Amino acid sequence: MRSTIACRPGSTARSSRRKRPRSKFVGFARPVRPEASRSDALTIRIARPSDAAILAAISIEVWLGTYIRRGVNAFFADYALSEFTAARFFALLENPKEHIWVSENEDGLDGFIRVSEGQVAPIADCSTTEISTLYVQPRHHGKGIGFQLLKLGLAFARQSGSTSVWLTTNSENAPAIGFYLRQGFEKVGTTDFRIQDQAYRNDVFKRVL
Repeated sequence: MRSTIACRPGSTARSSRRKRPRSKFVGFARPVRPEASRSDALTIRIARPSDAAILAAISIEVWLGTYIRRGVNAFFADYALSEFTAARFFALLENPKEHIWVSENEDGLDGFIRVSEGQVAPIADCSTTEISTLYVQPRHHGKGIGFQLLKLGLAFARQSGSTSVWLTTNSENAPAIGFYLRQGFEKVGTTDFRIQDQAYRNDVFKRVL
């Protein structure tokens, strides 16, 4: 349950018959930083400080919807409202080691990816580049958004000099696990995500670039 990936993040489970949106990198902001990619109905761009509150709202929606399915109690509500705040995302956007891109449609944002540099993995033989978050609003699953966001994040990591990336996702989040396996990740171990004194088993995945 760490910063983990939403249930079916831009799932491509049915992609054999569904045409993914085309996209291409159209520029770099800072050295080798993909700035934006566009398709017929999909725009991916670098997150801006003005997106901070939206990123917090998407995170709360996706995190609660993915992991808290039987009812929200005070324990998880307190965690979500303290962890996913506009102030926290604003600070991340000001951090040169944190990189966030958003997916935007005509009505607003529907997903984002966060790539973090300088992160020590809980498993040996991993790089220090983590796919910290990949969230897509549930109503936009199946459109290839998660695939396009991940593609951009991997390209950034590769061109920044990383030889691999790692991430964690809840061990019971089968749709997310399936998504990452299809994208070339392999499970390399497990770790625990903690909220206060509670521990939740996470799988650690690695992808060589």
